[in-house]
Amino acid sequence: MTTYNALYLQSLTNPDDFWASAAEELHWYKKWDQVLDLEAKPVPRWFKGAEINTCYNAVDRHVESGRGEQTAQIHDSPITGQQRKISYNELQQLVASFAGVLKKHGADKGDRVIIYMPMIPEAAIAMLACARIGAIHSVVFGGFAASELATRIDDAKPDIIVSAYCGIEPGRVVQYKPLIDDAIAQAGHKVGTCILKSRSEATCELIEGRDFDWDDEMGASEPADCVPVAATDPLYILYTSGTTGQPKGVIRDNGGHAVAMHWTMKNIYNVDAGDVYWAASDVGWVVGHSYIVYGPLLKGCTTIMYEGKPVGTPDPGAFWRVISEHGVRVLFTAPTAFRAIKKEDPEGEYLKQYDLSCMDTLFLAGERCDPDTLFWARDKLQKPVVDHWWQTETGWSIAANPLGIEPMAVKPGSPTVAMPGYDVQILSEGGDEMPTGEMGNIVIKLPLPPSCLPSLWGNDQRFIDAYLSKYDGYYLTGDAGYKDEDGYLWIMSRTDDVINVAGHRLSTGQMEEVLSGHADVAECAVIGVDDALKGQLPLGLIVLKSGVDRDEADIIKEVVQRVRDQIGPVAAFKMAKVVKRLPKTRSGKLLRGTMVKIANGTEWKMPATIDDPAILDEITQALRDMGYAG
Repeated sequence: MTTYNALYLQSLTNPDDFWASAAEELHWYKKWDQVLDLEAKPVPRWFKGAEINTCYNAVDRHVESGRGEQTAQIHDSPITGQQRKISYNELQQLVASFAGVLKKHGADKGDRVIIYMPMIPEAAIAMLACARIGAIHSVVFGGFAASELATRIDDAKPDIIVSAYCGIEPGRVVQYKPLIDDAIAQAGHKVGTCILKSRSEATCELIEGRDFDWDDEMGASEPADCVPVAATDPLYILYTSGTTGQPKGVIRDNGGHAVAMHWTMKNIYNVDAGDVYWAASDVGWVVGHSYIVYGPLLKGCTTIMYEGKPVGTPDPGAFWRVISEHGVRVLFTAPTAFRAIKKEDPEGEYLKQYDLSCMDTLFLAGERCDPDTLFWARDKLQKPVVDHWWQTETGWSIAANPLGIEPMAVKPGSPTVAMPGYDVQILSEGGDEMPTGEMGNIVIKLPLPPSCLPSLWGNDQRFIDAYLSKYDGYYLTGDAGYKDEDGYLWIMSRTDDVINVAGHRLSTGQMEEVLSGHADVAECAVIGVDDALKGQLPLGLIVLKSGVDRDEADIIKEVVQRVRDQIGPVAAFKMAKVVKRLPKTRSGKLLRGTMVKIANGTEWKMPATIDDPAILDEITQALRDMGYAG
């Protein structure tokens, strides 16, 4: 049996052979001239000169190999009470038809299409249809506000927006059409075409000449074939929070992404073609891209698209029902989901109602998994529970437990070891390698493996500044941690102002921007505080302008609403307090890190550069009033 150590070493010493061998399992219109192009800028690129089509490999290839009758996708919506199973044959027809719709409306190779959709099959169909014709999709999570959508419209400059009349949350319908109209009005770039999928839960007025009904268009469509694209051509742009508040458009290329996604399904998750794989996430996030749509379909698995919650749709047994009903072999979700289930059903009574014998493994990612949650899940499920760590930027695991290669001992709190292709190192601020057990900046030595971002959309310089400038020849993950004596990684904290709320990376800087836009706010700070359920939650500290004599409670209500309106409910911003002043260094930098430590009750030292130490006493009291700094 090939060991993890042997494969890992090969991936670093002979990456060309390692990834060429993985690539041979896919269909290529033209093989590569070079596996790894070390001369490419700003970072080395994979499969130079090759031509591929991701949709062909994810859909058509399975139909042609005789597995067309197998279920490709299961849509399970406890919110609407609907279920739908789509075979690979049917998926091919639907995707080809919608690709024809996109072409009819002028979309071509390299053009951008924004997809703003709820968790319905059409979201995946739209993504695959873009891939089919070489258009570049950018999926925007349906919980984002109009201003966030407008920002992405201006950056990606799409020709078409694909959406639905509404998204459906427990107890409410989220009207998408007014948000789209508002976003288009706000954006400098004007989108000429919107294609909308109707849903019975909402109605809307279509604007003649701009808005088109999905079903009408599909009925008149001429199906489109797959087109070869360069392996280095972008498949999609996915926006992730940046520390400035301006989202970063992470690019994913076609060739390297397809190779890495296909490789991970067996080697990390230990699934084969025909297995049922469920990533309980949303297509708006990277997990949805990698493991609801592309990874499982490239492998020939059955994937589940779930429109529901871990609790409340209708109860804490929702996940167990889906696993039992559909024969799920692997579940992948965020620790937050399990904390929610544990909170509602601590003894696991709902679990006892279902037969979970089909299930092999639970994978957790999106945020650091606390040991308590891992122990609880393992105890109740009596299945292996595996934490793994990756980023929107990488598209797949930097560190994981490679179950399909060599299962390794689980150390609760650690995502296990670096995956093949990732030369992970721990460096000091000055660039020296840190000794075993000592914390430093987690970096990856270039070249990055296939599927990792080659740049940011339209902004090489920002990519270099954000990821490559701190240490020459290394990618900066933005996380801090250490390696133990067994080579296991331990991820301890973010090194910037991006916080992790229920697996969603959100910028506190962006929230500060929204708060400071309030007429009564002079300055503010948003910090991420520990939360037992969601991992982290944002907390706002606000200094009012002098002379403001309004009721503080009213102002807090208003700033909370501003964040909801401008960023969306996904920000989970509900806590704010008015303070007299904020702690700063003598050069005027806010001491956010110190405030976070005070709030979370962890040990902290008085910063040497602080302007006025007395302010920290004031902040401590304010945080205690809110139930923190215990």
